[in-house]
Amino acid sequence: MANQDFYQVLGVPRNADQDEIQRAYRKLARTYHPDVNSDPAAEDRFKEISEAYDVLSDPQTRRRYDAFGPDFRQVPEDVDPDEWRRRRAGATTPGRARGRRGRRAASP
Repeated sequence: MANQDFYQVLGVPRNADQDEIQRAYRKLARTYHPDVNSDPAAEDRFKEISEAYDVLSDPQTRRRYDAFGPDFRQVPEDVDPDEWRRRRAGATTPGRARGRRGRRAASP
């Protein structure tokens, strides 16, 4: 899945409760299930819908997704979301670019 937002895939708001997520999933699954829909693209859409539901229906996985976004699977379990955001922000701070072998890049 190409970093698509799982909430958008299911068509629910970020503050949707579990019942809302389940209703949206069931409605979409009935529409796009390959046994019901013969369109070749329906199977891929069904897989997207299923992945979104798998993540958002599990409270712990949903918390990780909400905290880390599409990268949630690459972030170790014991990482604090605030620390992770600070480190990512620090890694992309302007003026901190490094050249080869970790030396500061030369100024133009």
